[in-house]
Parts: sequence; C-alpha cells; structure tokens
Amino acid sequence: MEAKPAPPPVHPAIQPLSYLLGTWRGQGEGGFPTINSFSYGEELLFSHSGKPVIAYSQKTWKLSSGEPMHAESGYWRPKPDGTIEVVIAQSTGLVEVQKGTYNAEEKLVKLQSELVGNASKVREITRVFELVNGDLSYVVQMATNLSSLQPHLKALLKKI
Repeated sequence: MEAKPAPPPVHPAIQPLSYLLGTWRGQGEGGFPTINSFSYGEELLFSHSGKPVIAYSQKTWKLSSGEPMHAESGYWRPKPDGTIEVVIAQSTGLVEVQKGTYNAEEKLVKLQSELVGNASKVREITRVFELVNGDLSYVVQMATNLSSLQPHLKALLKKI
C-alpha cells in the first residue's frame, strides 16, 4: 500500500483563511416564513490543493434519523485586497455566485449574492461566517419573490 502523499503547502492567497481548513461538525437550525422551523446536523469541509482556492463542501442531515437533507459544494477564492469570490452549487439545483470580504484578524467572512441561478423564488442570499471562541458560526439570510432578506439558517460548528 502506497503512503499517502504529504499535503501541499498552503498557497499564500488562502493563508489569511487557513483557519477554516479542515472538517467542522455541529448543529444548526433553520426557518423562514413559508416553512416550518427545523434543526439539523451539519458537516463542512474546507480543503486545498496548493492552488489559490479553497474547496468547500457541506452536508446536512436530520438529527432524529440521520437521513440526508441538503448538500452543496463550491470554491472560495480570496484576493489579497480582502475581497473574496465564492461559487456554490446546491443539491437542489440552485447555484450561487457570491462576492464579499474577509477580515483575517477578526476571522470574519461576509458574502452577498451577485447571482442566484436556477431559482424560481430565491432572489438573494447572504452568508456570514465567523470564528467565535474557536467554533465556526454562520448565518444565512435569504430573500424570495414574496419576502425581503431575513434569517434562514444558523449553525455553530466545532473543528474535528
């Protein structure tokens, strides 16, 4: 059996966000005016290949049964000026092109949708990720044809 190759060095472009690299797991809760509130388990994976991009994947499941709920994946491209571009494809067929900012000292990433594609009802999505006491916290807000931007998802995840 071949030994697993050593991971490549972190590219300087992603160094400010290297604290995200790894697997995060925890629980979240969601809701919206048009749906019942719900709780879920979640795992996020941030990885890299030595290139100036972070690969992102996410999956959620029902806490009661472990049954899969949602999944998405994409790429985060931080720029040296503190801006970031993110593309995400969701298991529902919806795609997001997000732009935003990051603050390496505050360990904060703020994203705003530039495009929400293949979505008949969703008009806008924002995501805010923040490291709080070593845990990764996020809030997702959403606007639809019938409602203005408001909270949809929030979670607190621990690095495993």
